[in-house]
Amino acid sequence: MKKIRFPEGFKWGVATSAAQIEGAALEDGKGLSVWDVFARIPGKIRNGDTLDVACDHYHRYKEDIAIVKSLNLNAYRFSFSWPRIFPEGKGKVNEKGVDFYDRLIDEILSSSIEPNATLYHWDLPQALEDLGGWLNRDCADWFADYAEFIFKKFSDRLPLISTLNEPIATYVGYAGGGFAPGKKLDRFGKQASHNILLAHGKAVERFRASANKNSKIGIVVDIWHNHPARPNDPEDVALALRKNEESYRFFLNPIFKGRYTDYILKLMQEEKTMPYMEDSDFDLMHQKLDFFGLNCYNRTVVSKDRTAVQESIKEAGSDILDTGIEFYPKAIYDAIKILYNDFNIDIPIYITENGTYSLTEKLENGHIHDEQRIKYVKGYLTYLHKAMEEGADVRGYYLWSLLDNFEWSSGYDYKFGIVYNDRQTQKRTLKDSALWYSNIAKNNELEV
Repeated sequence: MKKIRFPEGFKWGVATSAAQIEGAALEDGKGLSVWDVFARIPGKIRNGDTLDVACDHYHRYKEDIAIVKSLNLNAYRFSFSWPRIFPEGKGKVNEKGVDFYDRLIDEILSSSIEPNATLYHWDLPQALEDLGGWLNRDCADWFADYAEFIFKKFSDRLPLISTLNEPIATYVGYAGGGFAPGKKLDRFGKQASHNILLAHGKAVERFRASANKNSKIGIVVDIWHNHPARPNDPEDVALALRKNEESYRFFLNPIFKGRYTDYILKLMQEEKTMPYMEDSDFDLMHQKLDFFGLNCYNRTVVSKDRTAVQESIKEAGSDILDTGIEFYPKAIYDAIKILYNDFNIDIPIYITENGTYSLTEKLENGHIHDEQRIKYVKGYLTYLHKAMEEGADVRGYYLWSLLDNFEWSSGYDYKFGIVYNDRQTQKRTLKDSALWYSNIAKNNELEV
């Protein structure tokens, strides 16, 4: 065994989001989110699960932050719930919601933990969806107003603020049907994606005008790079190109290059999915950021031939996790290289999410032995360190997630947490991975 060390001051954290852990979905003046409504549509969420109670973090935040501190972690990523602060999405402020985040941030800081906040982690106020949601261009202005309120109220205590988490989820919600609000037109998905990028840009503009000068602004985008199963097969290569263009590149090109590629413009023109846009939109989208949040979980191997996909993974020598998913830790190294080589990134990177789930974990004699999660994180951290040795400016790593939580359309069956949460009693139990990760954070090094 050898030890690899991380730079002094490296941030070791865990990530969460409001909708997935807070619960109290109908308490203290909070408005409905699109996910509160979507979860009540029969058949949309596994087991008919809802966000109503989730992990009850709204009432148990002190216990949860104490767990973070006990694990030697020095960073915690959370999100604000837009409808908890503005129940109607705009207009009147819900002071009880504001008070909650006041208390949460104070608790984080008093525990010597650095907060990392996200403004939007998918929980659009239902009242705004009723006005067209992200299909309505005005939603970008409503978001900017909400963002400005957060900046003025909290930025003096928030070193890092991200505008959006994984904006592609908006595409899934408006084109794929599997996420809230459940619409199913590609044309809708493209328009919603453009409008949410515009919202990001308008929020950055407000940040520069109104936020505390010690706070920094960024965005979080996920990279699941698509590899052709057969690199010499034109169909597989074309499929991988299209999927990359329609996923992470759709967002990163406007953010870092100020435009959509000719490829995606031609595609949208041919398929009649071109969103309404104005030339000035791209000036807003392309503003300089202070940092970039990278979410990375895996790569994707693509082909119309499923056998070719299986053969490609087999040839790569990849292990298969218990979930049936390929274990490919080099994905994080590749994603970082894409940021440098394809987008010329010149700002610090934070790994804002990385982790794996289980469908079979069980609490036995007070313990959960999640060796697979340990193997997964160790593999990804090893490749992360390799990228850093080669010059990547990565400042921190946030494991997804602190708690077993509401995993969107998968409900509570997908266990991503390093802390087990008994949904009947809300009792938290540290998994083996939590203790293992705590040791890494304490020593700032990894045994490989």
